[in-house]
Amino acid sequence: MTQNPDSDLDVAQKMADAAGAAILPYFRSATLGADNKLEDGFDPVTVADREAELAMRAVLAQLRPDDGILGEEFAPVEGSSGRTWVLDPIDGTRGFISGTPTWGVLIAMSEADGPVLGVIDQPYTGERFIGAAGMAQMTGPQGARDLATRNGTALDQAILFTTFPEVGTPEERAGFERVSGKVRLTRYGMDCYAYALLAAGQIDLVIEAGLNAYDVQAPIAVIQAAGGVVTDWEGGPAHEGGRVLAAANAELHAAALALLKNS
Repeated sequence: MTQNPDSDLDVAQKMADAAGAAILPYFRSATLGADNKLEDGFDPVTVADREAELAMRAVLAQLRPDDGILGEEFAPVEGSSGRTWVLDPIDGTRGFISGTPTWGVLIAMSEADGPVLGVIDQPYTGERFIGAAGMAQMTGPQGARDLATRNGTALDQAILFTTFPEVGTPEERAGFERVSGKVRLTRYGMDCYAYALLAAGQIDLVIEAGLNAYDVQAPIAVIQAAGGVVTDWEGGPAHEGGRVLAAANAELHAAALALLKNS
């Protein structure tokens, strides 16, 4: 079942608004606690994560009851429409509990071949990055503007981001370091905000490993709409997660991919 993409965007924006309203009362709260989802390691989840996802699911129950849902915090919902909303209520919970404004709400609408609409929303800074067919735009404190990735930056002048210094396995770290050793600047710890910066033309590359579908589908839609390229480390589709390479343009993507392959 195909629905009007404008109405899909309206649904996505309503979800982002609902999630932000649920999250912001908890941000930088002295009483906020976090549960750990891992026995070995630290993968935090907070009441804000759960309330935000429930708020988004409530919007979908009202406006898109036939669509499926894949969210981080609650069980998947099988839909009958062939479409799935992919939700990460707080991408970057470690940053959220640390008080940094680098976390975000991720919303994607996905069909058989991957996401066709994505929203990266940062409620605290008031920035919203949107990508869909024929549309790449952000709104924020400086108003609205179109999104466009950078062109013409050589690999040795590129800015590279990743979230965790270890990236993934030792082999994946080695692949990342081959790229990092060629670029001008490498930065860490930005979570989904790094993908938003790439779509906005501020940086050139994001390389990560160990991602889930809900971590990457919204960024894929936003970056591709802005002119960028997102694949796995072999050059194939990345919307199911795993190893992800996001680049501002095809030339940078090819250069980084050549260094990452077979990691």
